[in-house]
Amino acid sequence: MAYELAIRGGMVHDGSGRTPVRADLGIAGGRIVAIGPRLGEAERDLDASGLAVAPGFIDIHSHSDYTLLVDPRAVSQVSQGVTLEVIGNCGFGCAPVGDPRLAKDSIYGYDGSVELGWKSVGGYLDRLESVHPAVNVLTLVPNAQVRLATMEAVDRPAAAAELERMCDLVREGLSEGAAGFSIGLEYPAEASASEDELMALAAEAGRVGKLFATHTRDRAAGAVAAVEEVLRIGRSAEVRLQVSHLIPRCGREGSLRCVEVVDEARAAGQDVAFDMHTRLHGTTMLSTLLPPWALKDGPAALRRHLADPAARERIRAYSSLILSVGDWDKVILLDIPGRPDVSRKTFGEIGRALGRDPHDCALDVLSDEAEMLHRPMVLLSVYDEDLQKLAFGHALCSPASDATALAPEGPLAGSTFHGAYTWASWFWRRVVREWKLLTPQEGVRRLTAHQARILGLHDRGALVVGARADIAVFDPLTFGETATLFEPNRIAAGMRHVVVNGVHTLADGVLTGSRAGQVLRMPN
Repeated sequence: MAYELAIRGGMVHDGSGRTPVRADLGIAGGRIVAIGPRLGEAERDLDASGLAVAPGFIDIHSHSDYTLLVDPRAVSQVSQGVTLEVIGNCGFGCAPVGDPRLAKDSIYGYDGSVELGWKSVGGYLDRLESVHPAVNVLTLVPNAQVRLATMEAVDRPAAAAELERMCDLVREGLSEGAAGFSIGLEYPAEASASEDELMALAAEAGRVGKLFATHTRDRAAGAVAAVEEVLRIGRSAEVRLQVSHLIPRCGREGSLRCVEVVDEARAAGQDVAFDMHTRLHGTTMLSTLLPPWALKDGPAALRRHLADPAARERIRAYSSLILSVGDWDKVILLDIPGRPDVSRKTFGEIGRALGRDPHDCALDVLSDEAEMLHRPMVLLSVYDEDLQKLAFGHALCSPASDATALAPEGPLAGSTFHGAYTWASWFWRRVVREWKLLTPQEGVRRLTAHQARILGLHDRGALVVGARADIAVFDPLTFGETATLFEPNRIAAGMRHVVVNGVHTLADGVLTGSRAGQVLRMPN
């Protein structure tokens, strides 16, 4: 037969972890239809001689919910061989939406250029489908949006009637195609959620065989207890559990214990795995310093609160779990347009330069940026290479971006999110090629079939006949990141070709303009 596309002469890593073999791939109708030596004629050939041919990479923990609407090309992802993203993580996401004014603060990358004109998960997926993203997309139902769409005040556990409505929203989102339910308990909108409340919501995902992804309640001093909590919830809800960015901010001893707790649960029969971002820094919005009550009435009210000494003291007294590093010299403020005086500096440095308390300096930035609270982003200097080796050398770990899909030009040119351009390329360069923690075939498996199993995807993440033709073709000797800490928007090197659903999307390292991604809706 004549194939629509043939990828010829590459070393084929099928995603299983087995030794790669030199072979051709024949593609037709968006699927792999043949694998073998010297396949017959094709309408178009790609020469993969000297290159690795792998399933398209899966980003199991992404925050591209909004940026894919703004620029669906997903340049930062496609240029690293990514063909599928899982959004709606950490309780953040674009649906369900109650009051858009509240919802926007729990959406990474929100800039107002796309209105939140939908209410349900299904409505959001319809909107995403209409822009034809370049990558395949799965979403989770995000807990923060569920709470904000239900409760007048989110700084307390849900009442019985509210919890019933929240369960309805989660059930509705799952029935509309979401792949699971996510929480982000360090964030203000979710920090007051009770364990019983979370068990009831996670059980909705468990009933239909879907995933429960968890950013735990405390990733600092209480990290071990927080991991134990989500394991209890997962067991009670009888749900597959994915612990997001498991390695905490409390050093090696706490990290080792968190991994041991997961291993013990797995050995006892619990279906649990974890992921980790590929950077030495945590990253989040500076606005996580603010309690929910300070945010609920909008930018003008926030400025009034921060200008009022008594209200400011209440805000200062609020314990932000996610910014609880205890040292303002470890909190770096990223670029804010027009503010070179504070950009790329730690709040310790900013405070010393201004003769002010670093916490007050952070609140001053939030007052200045009240209309654009998504914009001030911070890095938390809390990890080292030994902790990364602990994570990525573990059999249950998936690498993940924990970032938004971006592009160095176009409507997102001014946006940054550390890890966006570097996560898969860093993982390959560092973990596979330099540290040799994993063999190349195991490195491919971690980026592909490993995540597909967790997600319950049966026709992606592997190069086998009948699978969707999501394929990455790259130079294993040069694939790596080029971005740096303060120049994060640089395209990775070494990715030669990317095929999404059989469509050539990246050719010789350049986007073709085709966008053949699918918005995947997982059946219950």
